[in-house]
Amino acid sequence: MSRASEDSNRRMLRARDAMDRSYAEPLDVPTLARLAHVSEAHFIRTFRATFGETPNRYLQRRRVERAMFLLRSTEQSVTDICMAVGFASLGTFSRVFAEIVGEPPSAYRRRGPLPAAPSCFVMAWLRPGGN
Repeated sequence: MSRASEDSNRRMLRARDAMDRSYAEPLDVPTLARLAHVSEAHFIRTFRATFGETPNRYLQRRRVERAMFLLRSTEQSVTDICMAVGFASLGTFSRVFAEIVGEPPSAYRRRGPLPAAPSCFVMAWLRPGGN
């Protein structure tokens, strides 16, 4: 791997780590591109080439993964969970959740509480298919 590729990967990882840490915060492409020290257009292209999905889709998926956990491990309302994971609209949250998971949040919650298992196994079982 060339030095330029390593540097590019490092920059994309820096932005992805920021999304993982601050998924519930309002993150936008200009902010993430600044973290990666690249232009917005270059950031979107390079992020997609590196991770297989756009920055926006990655952030949506991370938020949905957290919502999946909260839906089955807390009694918070779907609306409260929607806001807690960083979505500004319940409609958008429900649509994106259903696209990624395959069912609406309320149906997913009806599956009941999470099984008692090591968290690494639970997270692997709950991880939605990469869309």
